[in-house]
Amino acid sequence: MKTSFEWKHLDFSDADDAHWLRHESRVPDIVADALLNVDSRPRALQTENGVLLILRGVNLNPGSDLEDMISVRLWVEKNRIISSSRRRLLSLNEISKKIEAGKGPQTVGDFVNTLVERLGEFITEATEKIEESLDAAEDKLNDSAVIARNSPFSIARRQTARIRRYLAPQREALDRLSRISGPLFDENDRARFSEQANHMTLVLEDLDLVRERAMVAQEEFLSVVAHEQNARMLVLSIVAAIFLPLSFLTGLMGMNVAGLPGLVNEWAFWILVVLMLIITAVILLLFRLKRWV
Repeated sequence: MKTSFEWKHLDFSDADDAHWLRHESRVPDIVADALLNVDSRPRALQTENGVLLILRGVNLNPGSDLEDMISVRLWVEKNRIISSSRRRLLSLNEISKKIEAGKGPQTVGDFVNTLVERLGEFITEATEKIEESLDAAEDKLNDSAVIARNSPFSIARRQTARIRRYLAPQREALDRLSRISGPLFDENDRARFSEQANHMTLVLEDLDLVRERAMVAQEEFLSVVAHEQNARMLVLSIVAAIFLPLSFLTGLMGMNVAGLPGLVNEWAFWILVVLMLIITAVILLLFRLKRWV
């Protein structure tokens, strides 16, 4: 089934696409600047000729980080949509395949809603993956070697912070989109935009919860590490406390000077050994009475 609108997708880093957009597309200069801008914040802007919409989606490209979110920009007119991005976005690829198969969106409102909904679904999946990795890390909380090597709590906090950075303004953009009047979107379109704005609110709440869990788990992990370090330091302190007087005695009796007691006594060595054992026993007894061991 043929769509009722024209859709053109651009790579805003491509010189030919940029030239077409500025000189042949007949879009306002402010819109062309927004579609070609390297860095952009999610927002929705209504003009006399159409609606400018800038969104973010999670990066699902192989070898990429989830929190490295991809920007997609849309200029929506009554019978035309111009989209632009620098990297491949799975949501747009799916829509393109559906249109080629004759099963794609039939109106500009349906197109925008389909894109927004797929972006929301992928963002939800990314949030669930972060939660799953955090669950796995919490199960291994007492294995400090594994946690220290992988730093899962720091990774979860970084991911949630970077995703949330774009989702908060994206929720505002969708809310604004649901209140845009005019012929571009009908009541059903606006209701779907409102639903997606609410969905973004829920995702933001989930991200806040994940971040708080990661902070609490990291604090617990640091507590475990501190406890293990204190236990090691206690052992080293006990060993040092035992060997300090013994080292003093052996150093004193090992001086090569005349007049040392026991030089001509054949039992002097064993007397010194017994004395050192007694000192060791006394030190251990004192530690036991102090409940240090």
